[in-house]
Amino acid sequence: MATFFIFMFLPLISALAVPFLYKYLNRQVHTGWFVLLVPLTIFIYLLQYIPHVAAGETYKYTLSWIPSFNINITSYVDGLGLLFGLLISGVGTLVIIYSIFYMSKIREALHNFYVYLLMFMGAMLGLVFSDHLLVLYGFWELTSVSSFLLISYWYERQSSRQGALKSLLITVLGGFGMLAGFIMLIIIGDTYSIRELMANVNMIQGHALFIPAMLCILLGAFTKSAQFPFGIWLPDAMEAPTPVSSYLHSATMVKAGIYLVARMTPIFGGSAVWFWLVAGIGIITLLYGSLTALKQTDLKALLAYSTISQLGMIMSLLGVGSLAVYFGPGESGTVFTVATFAALFHLFNHSTFKGSLFMVVGIIDHETGRRDIRYLGGLMQVMPITFTIALIGAFSMAGLPPFNGFLSKEMFFGAVTEVSHAGIFGLGHIGMAFPIIAWVASIFTFVYCMIFVFKTFGGRFRSEKLTREVHEAPLGMLISPIVLGLLVILIFFFPNVLGKYILAPALTAVLPMMSVSAYDLKISAWHGLNMELLMTIGVVAVGIFLFKTAKRWIKAVRNYPQRLTLNHLYNQTLRGTEKLSASLTNRYMTGSLRHYLIYIFAFFTILLMGSLLLFYGIRFDFSNNASVSVFDAGLVIGMIIAALTVLLTSHRILAIVALGALGYMVSMFFVIFRAPDLALTQMVVETVTTVLFLLCFYHLPKLAKDIERIPFKLTNLLISAAVGLTVTVLALSANGHKLFESITSFFENAYELAGAKNIVNAILVDFRGFDTMLEISVLTIAGLGVYILIHQRSKRADASEASLLEADSRSSAHQTFRRGQDETE
Repeated sequence: MATFFIFMFLPLISALAVPFLYKYLNRQVHTGWFVLLVPLTIFIYLLQYIPHVAAGETYKYTLSWIPSFNINITSYVDGLGLLFGLLISGVGTLVIIYSIFYMSKIREALHNFYVYLLMFMGAMLGLVFSDHLLVLYGFWELTSVSSFLLISYWYERQSSRQGALKSLLITVLGGFGMLAGFIMLIIIGDTYSIRELMANVNMIQGHALFIPAMLCILLGAFTKSAQFPFGIWLPDAMEAPTPVSSYLHSATMVKAGIYLVARMTPIFGGSAVWFWLVAGIGIITLLYGSLTALKQTDLKALLAYSTISQLGMIMSLLGVGSLAVYFGPGESGTVFTVATFAALFHLFNHSTFKGSLFMVVGIIDHETGRRDIRYLGGLMQVMPITFTIALIGAFSMAGLPPFNGFLSKEMFFGAVTEVSHAGIFGLGHIGMAFPIIAWVASIFTFVYCMIFVFKTFGGRFRSEKLTREVHEAPLGMLISPIVLGLLVILIFFFPNVLGKYILAPALTAVLPMMSVSAYDLKISAWHGLNMELLMTIGVVAVGIFLFKTAKRWIKAVRNYPQRLTLNHLYNQTLRGTEKLSASLTNRYMTGSLRHYLIYIFAFFTILLMGSLLLFYGIRFDFSNNASVSVFDAGLVIGMIIAALTVLLTSHRILAIVALGALGYMVSMFFVIFRAPDLALTQMVVETVTTVLFLLCFYHLPKLAKDIERIPFKLTNLLISAAVGLTVTVLALSANGHKLFESITSFFENAYELAGAKNIVNAILVDFRGFDTMLEISVLTIAGLGVYILIHQRSKRADASEASLLEADSRSSAHQTFRRGQDETE
């Protein structure tokens, strides 16, 4: 168990060491070589699970975290988690190799880059192996935060900052919805464990919160996996360095939503709402992404929208595959089980060909200084290896043989064709829309794949349009895309090795009720002359025609009005929200402390007094009150006199003494009420406060010499009286509603419970330990912020002073030179 958690948290632990490695060793060795060991070690470690998981075994590991709240880091290794774990660590290894040659160790802040990358890697591993819903959510949001940092890595660019902000806003919004869905599931199933929820699925599906929980969880999945209409963040995220795009936005982060849908299929699958949302949104996203990709002239943007399209394809397959839960074991269930198998197969294939294509774009940008298709062409002549990799990746994405994308695309055509024959959930004639949309979207996919390859590498080489002297990329940058390209080909010829050891166990995890091992799920390139093959032939024929005639129609697609796009809607919504918030803020942020206190106290009074009146909370019960002694009355009178003295005096010393006296009299009340620890704490606080006031005596503002000049304000009087009345009524009403036994006796037992002789310290350190820790954390963060601001200001001042001295020296030298010239003349 300990070994597994060490490897799972290895990226997060290693991230702590990266800044030191960068500081002391980066001049000699690229930091990436050290970071490379992390994903490579994890990948090798996970390989040992393959034969055992393929044989049907699963592993559960539990690390105690907050046992009193039943929150433990429970990890579960099954086929689905292992599939994602291998992708995260395997592709991560190749991406880091690529980044070593792509990212300059001189010009780039590599310590930041690799810290963010390792944070993301650790978050993804924690996400896919988590069995505890709240722990899963924690890792989920950590992926959003780390991806925000990676996207904004080149933070000096406005486009990078905007892309990171858009990504964070959309994915975190979906994450909050997902959290609400998780909380509903916890309420329904009375457990935090996904496995236990699966075991009680019959009870869960009949609950009133079943559909709301499903909708909230799907909101999180759709935003993270860039499904329509939330996919607008993904193209802007391409402002990140190419290794980030290749890792986050093709192989890992965008697959997190896919993972969540697959993991939740045993719970929500078989529901009509689940089917229509997952399959319907997926197929719409497929069409939207493929059509929008045709509009792009930037290679990275083209791949971004193609990623959206491919994710829609995988999502629609998971939706179609969820029908297997409805039909159960049998012939009909088996048909739709193949759809889920195809989803997992294409998920793996997409990571291979799309990862290589992003790396190809990075190579083109690195070697030519351009990513715009309109300036490229003829690169095949000078970059033949890069061209070969691009050809393999693009043809695989287009669904052509002999590449792995052809196999999963054929299975996709077969799955959507079967939907029209399902006869449930009101499909009927509507079911025909699935194969039609899939076919049309596949044509668009074929066209933009041809554009990617032949507009970039074919035609005339235009060196005058490029900013650098073009040559083939160095071997180090080619290693990773070559490996991925070889996988694309090898999987086509040996697909069932992958199917038997990786995909079949993952399928068992997604559809445990189907006894997947009983079915013969073989992947084959040839199934005879069937509908899927005819659809592929149609895609190629129509696609070639559209590619050849692209000059006649492509401008119409690219000239689509921007004001009708989802991006425009997002920008307008953001601007409108900012204007509204600025207008509202300007109304109450007047710069007047008096106004702020009025708002705070007025809201306090209205809320509390209104609640007491609305819910009949005002109740006075003096039957059990102790008698008021002469000491109590004397202290109250003394406190009133001290408070009025602070308010009305015109002498600083007298105001400070009266304020201290007021505090000491409060501590005397604590003595009378048998709270010596609290009295001692109060006296210490009052002593320190009074001393601080005296130390700051010189800097205190002058008090009014003439008390009569202080203007009378009715608003102040009314609010003061209302606050005093509210607090008094609230305290008396609380004393009159003894709904629960007092916790006084519990705290009085502090020595036995916490070993503390001072009850105030026990409450702060033990009973309210998290609260105190967070308060200290806030103060620490604020202190660091102040320090950084002062440090930056002093650096700017030093730089300004240095520039002035340099200017003075230049001026002095110039004057000396002029005097020398004058003397010579």
